[in-house]
Amino acid sequence: MGQETRTVTNRNFPMLTLLHQLTPAQVEQLHQMYRQEWWSKDRALADVPTLLSNSDLLFALWDGEAQRLAAFSRVLTDWVYRAIVFDVIVAADYRGQGLGARLIEQVTTHPQLAQVECIQLFCTPEMQPFYEKYGFTQAEQLLMVRPCGGVRE
Repeated sequence: MGQETRTVTNRNFPMLTLLHQLTPAQVEQLHQMYRQEWWSKDRALADVPTLLSNSDLLFALWDGEAQRLAAFSRVLTDWVYRAIVFDVIVAADYRGQGLGARLIEQVTTHPQLAQVECIQLFCTPEMQPFYEKYGFTQAEQLLMVRPCGGVRE
């Protein structure tokens, strides 16, 4: 996947760049963002490059002026029936500026996902109204989880 970049406009951060690949320094910044969230705080830095390389699409908003990763998400897909959005995250000091919305818009309008039958994601109940604005609805299926003992230390 090539390093496609383009400017994503936002009134508070006019020079954000959309990236589809991260440098090692950006991977470290992503790991720091993960460490701030309850759902990802135990992820090891050594695992993040593997997590990224095994994802089909990456979406990162880069603040070139501050040299900081502002927001990130990734997608796994079979390119036909399902695409699953993972790790929608906005750096704490960039929240409330519409970056989550910009990120989800980039994901849901990505040309490679246009023919996929269904885009899915997991979210907490308080985030449901946010995602509903982008066409996501609550699924009727029950999520089943099987822990696999791959706990990292």
